[in-house]
Amino acid sequence: MKKIIWLLLLLGLAATTSAEFSKVGSNGAQFLKIGVGSRYQGMGEASVAITNDIYSMYWNPAGLAQVENWVVGFTNVNWILDVDLNYFGMARYFEDVGVFGVSATVLSMDDLEITTFEEQEGTGDFYSATSYAVGVTYARQLTNKLAFGGTIKYIGERIHNENASSFAFDFGTLMHTGFNSLRLGMSISNLGPEMEFSGSDLDIRYDEREGEGNNSPISARVKTTPYDMPMAFRVGLAYDWELGSNAVMTVASEIKHPSDMHQQGSLGTELGFSDKFFVRAGYKFRYDEEGLTLGGGLTTNISNSSSLVIDYAWQDFGRLESTQRFSVGFTF
Repeated sequence: MKKIIWLLLLLGLAATTSAEFSKVGSNGAQFLKIGVGSRYQGMGEASVAITNDIYSMYWNPAGLAQVENWVVGFTNVNWILDVDLNYFGMARYFEDVGVFGVSATVLSMDDLEITTFEEQEGTGDFYSATSYAVGVTYARQLTNKLAFGGTIKYIGERIHNENASSFAFDFGTLMHTGFNSLRLGMSISNLGPEMEFSGSDLDIRYDEREGEGNNSPISARVKTTPYDMPMAFRVGLAYDWELGSNAVMTVASEIKHPSDMHQQGSLGTELGFSDKFFVRAGYKFRYDEEGLTLGGGLTTNISNSSSLVIDYAWQDFGRLESTQRFSVGFTF
């Protein structure tokens, strides 16, 4: 148990140290920063210590260990500039083995007209761009207080005829401290090698002498600059207060160390009634545009052994107005 915790702390220190020497915005695959699961957006993304559902595979894989049978979830993010992100996850608990899950994230946008230096109003041809990540997660309750989880995922990006791909790992722990309901969560995300674009549009005919002499141009390819993925280390706390027999208030806080940005923080709260109705609010600190978040949720039984979970979140985005998220999930 201690070795796992120390490993995550050391990885987090490495992520923090690299951030001091990295330029802001220097990483690619930025879609990996767009969170999923409307519950967590409604709480300002103060998530690492409260994850316990299908969206744990994004925030902290260790939280998936709390899944008891089958669980399925879907999130749609209406992002800025008509960009959409869709997430699907499915997981199942196996007795004496742990919980296995699979997830897929796809970022898409409408087609855009191609422009060139000569035809700045458009050529009449169009291009599209897509980013995606497919992952497999395993989580297990190591003791009655400590859970551990890990994810391996394949990541790809495409812009017209150019593609880049790589793989990455996520790791996390979730510990019940033994002091009432206090939990401590830690995770590191998107730990992997660089990505680099390649494709047919980078093929050129190159003439070293630029037309002088009798030599013929040779086939060549423009080399692109490799880029890192947006690695992030999270650590946070969560605590529950019982407000009477049917109401519980959860307060969560989190500090995040991105590899391409300064340290950021989140604070969120959730008020639940009878484990069915939920109201949420949060705030994100040291973000360029993001700040206040609000949300709500409903959990209802659809049979003796299954339930439906619906969540909604609204997030202020400053000069870029706001974003909305909807999540639907089933447990059975």
